[in-house]
Amino acid sequence: MALTEQKRKYLEKLSDENGIISALAFDQRGALKRLMAQYQTEEPTVAQMEELKVLVADELTKYASSMLLDPEYGLPATKALDTNAGLLLAYEKTGYDTTSTKRLPDCLDIWSAKRIKEQGADAVKFLLYYDVDSSDELNQEKQAYIERIGSECAAEEIPFFLEILAYDETIADAGSVEYAKVKPRKVIEAMKVFSDPRFNIDVLKVEVPVNVKYVEGFGDGEIVHSREEAAAFFKEQEEATNLPYIYLSAGVSAKLFQETLVFAHEAGANFNGVLCGRATWAGSVEAYIKNGEEAAREWLRTEGRRNIEELNQVLDQVATSWKERI
Repeated sequence: MALTEQKRKYLEKLSDENGIISALAFDQRGALKRLMAQYQTEEPTVAQMEELKVLVADELTKYASSMLLDPEYGLPATKALDTNAGLLLAYEKTGYDTTSTKRLPDCLDIWSAKRIKEQGADAVKFLLYYDVDSSDELNQEKQAYIERIGSECAAEEIPFFLEILAYDETIADAGSVEYAKVKPRKVIEAMKVFSDPRFNIDVLKVEVPVNVKYVEGFGDGEIVHSREEAAAFFKEQEEATNLPYIYLSAGVSAKLFQETLVFAHEAGANFNGVLCGRATWAGSVEAYIKNGEEAAREWLRTEGRRNIEELNQVLDQVATSWKERI
């Protein structure tokens, strides 16, 4: 991958001194509303969502290399970042049209790579739902969309992080045993597609290739993969791309995510960091809704800080520098 000098500077801002990306993800919008709604009867307000993002940025970015936010509710939080922390901004609209299985990509209407850069971001992040077994017509439409964003980012010389969420058009429940059986191929084949230089992607943000709940020794229910099979999928994922790649936490607990990263490393995955969201900050939502700002800050200073520092300790042991993949 040929990085321009400008893109390299941005990537260095997003990573720690060892070239590892230890990023805090808080670009959740729909998912955050749903989390907040568990603890209050009224609809979560814009002010509540903005304030919680500010609190997380203020309390936790001193322990992270960078933070991912959204331009809809996250702009006040961009002002609360630690001076050493880099900033990624999300470019996609939240969610997808649930009346169709197509899950078409859609950019935020009043944003562009240029505007994201002007906002002070060090990278553009875009989330794409992708089923490698969809019709060629649908997947060509998605690929063309990603090419446009890649070209925009190349023109602005700002790094492009593509987040790929694999799915199956015929399986509604992504947490099911049925989907767990096909997930490794879905995740790995999608990574292969978007590793093509034509997309101008700098970093892939990806799922781990298995649902760890169904891996021997991790979950307590049905087993879909033995540890050996799961390890082979991590190794295959590593070989599927020449781009730097980082793992998303997908809403699992902090402890399970850390255990998964150790397993990935032992299996031969030379991943370059994480973009970790709910596994770090989810517990602050209840504290904030029930007891307000100070309670949320207290949770973030204790539990939140512990989550992120434990994650950093794990990353120091198991992640590798993105510079080794350039």
